[in-house]
Amino acid sequence: MERRRSRRPGGGGQEGPTPGSPADSVPEADPYAVARAIVLRQLTGSPKSRRQLADKLADRDVPPEVADAVLDRFEEVQLVDDAEFARMWVRSRVQSRSLARSAIRRELADKGIADELAEEALEQVSSDDELKAARDLVQRKLRNAAIPGDRQERDKQVRRLVSMLARKGYSPSLGFSVVNEALEVHAADGHSG
Repeated sequence: MERRRSRRPGGGGQEGPTPGSPADSVPEADPYAVARAIVLRQLTGSPKSRRQLADKLADRDVPPEVADAVLDRFEEVQLVDDAEFARMWVRSRVQSRSLARSAIRRELADKGIADELAEEALEQVSSDDELKAARDLVQRKLRNAAIPGDRQERDKQVRRLVSMLARKGYSPSLGFSVVNEALEVHAADGHSG
């Protein structure tokens, strides 16, 4: 089928489809509709912070003023809520990864959560909760381990356990305290090697 070429009014001599042809009936993409679709698709998988969504929109070349307007609307209807996102993130990371507050604070900052919202969300985790989580992590690692009789090997085991806790955001002082306490209990239970 051969296409007829016509000049569009005000088209400056550009050729295009004939008025009434299928190509003429397709509206140009509404940037707001595109932005809304991207945000909805992102929120379907998991909750996201406003900055994560803004970054995704920028990656897709959505104009900043369109992205801001769409994200403002999503905040108005509470589909985007950084405070709630931060609270959920804290609960999730404590339960699934046993992370310390400092590690979670860094993750929240990476996701664009304001410091005051992060601190408010981190109030869910007390120092006692953090201490219990660190003890549980060390106990799991020591469950079937023997405590070396050799001082150098024991020190190596201590460093490994403290490093594991440090990677999860626990301070070195808390790490050494928890590990040494756990090794004493573990040795008293007859797990010396």
